[in-house]
Amino acid sequence: MRQLLLRFLIGLTPVMLLATPLFAQAAGKSPMSGLGGMLPMLLVMFVVIFFFMIRPEQKKAKERQRLLAAIKRGDRVMTSAGIFATVDNVKDTTVVLKISDNTKVEFSKSAVTAILNSDGSEKTPDKEEKAS
Repeated sequence: MRQLLLRFLIGLTPVMLLATPLFAQAAGKSPMSGLGGMLPMLLVMFVVIFFFMIRPEQKKAKERQRLLAAIKRGDRVMTSAGIFATVDNVKDTTVVLKISDNTKVEFSKSAVTAILNSDGSEKTPDKEEKAS
C-alpha cells in the first residue's frame, strides 16, 4: 500500500510541474508567474541533490585518487579481483604485483582497491599521514 502511494506521488509530480503554468494562465496570470514560483523550489531541490548525492561521490573520487597516488614499492595491496599481493614496481598507469616468490603480474593501477597494513586492515592515505 505504501509503495503504491509512493509510486502514485512520484508519477504525479511531473504532471503537477507541467500543469501549474497552465492553471496560472487559465486564472489570468502571466505564464512566468508559475515558473517564478517554482524556481526557488527547483533550486532548493538541486542544492539538496548536490549535497546528498554529487558531493559525496566527488569526495570518494578524490580519496581514490589519493589512494592510487600513494602506492609504493613494498605495499601490500588487494585488487578488484580479490588478489592479495605485494607491489614490486610502480609505473605511470600500471603496477607490477608479486603474488608469490616467482609470480609477478602487471595490473592497471585502477585495479587496486585497497592498500593493506601488516595486520590486513585497510590503510588510507590520511591515516598514513597522521602516523608520520
